[in-house]
Amino acid sequence: MIFAANLKCNHTRSSFRIYADALNKAMGRKCDDIIVFPPSVAFLENKVNFVQGTQNFYPCIKGSFTGELGKEQLDEFGIGCVLIGHSERRVLGDDSLIKFKFDFAKEHDYKIVFCIGEDLKTKNSAKTLEFLEKQLQIIDLKYEKLIIAYEPIYSIGTGVSADFNDISKVLEFLATLTKVPLLYGGSVNETNIKDILTIKHCKGVLIGSAALKVENFIKLIKG
Repeated sequence: MIFAANLKCNHTRSSFRIYADALNKAMGRKCDDIIVFPPSVAFLENKVNFVQGTQNFYPCIKGSFTGELGKEQLDEFGIGCVLIGHSERRVLGDDSLIKFKFDFAKEHDYKIVFCIGEDLKTKNSAKTLEFLEKQLQIIDLKYEKLIIAYEPIYSIGTGVSADFNDISKVLEFLATLTKVPLLYGGSVNETNIKDILTIKHCKGVLIGSAALKVENFIKLIKG
């Protein structure tokens, strides 16, 4: 199972160092199925037993892109995993930028966690599957280092996970489009994680607020 934590705009380098040390100790050895996305200012140069990823980047090596992160900056910290398409970033761009990022990440052999998800209006109009398929049409679904995270927008940060039947239906559909690992994200916590991980085609979770404290993330991993 894959356990990914998106720390969003939380943690500093000093607090993330404590987080990483505790996670390293709990894991005991390197595991590529544990991924943590800290804020970029908290990236650590020291070796960790998990995959350290970036929440955002600009598809360039370096250049005149004020406020952005390029490959050169990511390389300094050994970052080889990127998060693309999270709903909180989608509102700041469009599909052309998302495709640009995906193509760049694929070209440079990054592990990609690609987020898709619908809002409540789309869900209530019974157009979820059509909407999600459209979000995936711009990327290469056969890319070997791709992971897809289904995160219904109405569940992100609300404390309310999607209905298990809805999750199952979506993952069943996505499994007909691609063979890459499928994750669920959206208010994953200690109460619902075990049931979520039993859903067919679910290969892991993308966790937000429930992973902000390392002891909680460790509990979720260890079950």
